[in-house]
Amino acid sequence: MNIDDLVAIDVHTHAERSCRQPADTFWQPYEDAANRYFKVGERPTIAETIAYYRERRIGLVMFCVDSESTIGNRRISNLEVAEAAAENADIMMAFASIDPHKGMMGVREARELIEAGLIRGFKFHPTLQGFFPNDPMAYKLYEVIAEHRLPALFHSGHSGIGTGMPGGGGLRLKYSNPMHLDDVAADFPDMTVIIAHPSWPWQDEALSVCLHKPNVYIDLSGWRPKYFPPQLVQFANTQLKRKMLFGTDYPLIAPDAWIEDFRAAGFREEVHPLILKENAVRALGLAPSGRG
Repeated sequence: MNIDDLVAIDVHTHAERSCRQPADTFWQPYEDAANRYFKVGERPTIAETIAYYRERRIGLVMFCVDSESTIGNRRISNLEVAEAAAENADIMMAFASIDPHKGMMGVREARELIEAGLIRGFKFHPTLQGFFPNDPMAYKLYEVIAEHRLPALFHSGHSGIGTGMPGGGGLRLKYSNPMHLDDVAADFPDMTVIIAHPSWPWQDEALSVCLHKPNVYIDLSGWRPKYFPPQLVQFANTQLKRKMLFGTDYPLIAPDAWIEDFRAAGFREEVHPLILKENAVRALGLAPSGRG
């Protein structure tokens, strides 16, 4: 990324519409429910998302979510996201999403993507992928990530995906308690762990893990800042001011609305540049750890 040309770095954006493959009907009921929950409409393509961020001079980390083993929908290819990032390297980074249930084939895919220089991190969604992050099943995948000192971003807390569907769409919230990430951060100290979202109803657990483990960050995506729990803002202003990251969950939340709320949500002026960009520079390995 051309860091100095960017006003912010959004560490949490989704590849929602492929430019190469048709939408999968298996995913449509979940998308419809999420549209009602987040009050959003038609999703943009990968190319449209990149153009949107380029217009705003905001860097972005983009990923798909691999839920093939739980829901059965075909994921957008990690390779498509990676190639889009390579073509827009001045503003974009690609994370890969690999369901840990894929075992050694998933490990093989991760290693091939890393060694080809195509991706810069990984995205996990324990609720959608149906696993506890500290399940040893996932550890061989983490070993590859840690070996290359790349970040891994984990969904935490409530999930808008499945909300309102019968049985929550069969998805279980228990997998996304951020306390499960305490084991991961302890067992893989060379892997940066990013806890995604305000972690309601487990916000205090997320703050505790982030405070205790040097390799843990929190991204502030998925909620508009005007709804943030007060303790999250308090820690962002004080002990965790260098460990909070700007993220939106785009296209479910737009960066313009997020930033507007952020500037009025009680964050101290001196932490604004840290959260909007400088902390991401460090967490994503875009500059030496001393910068910012």
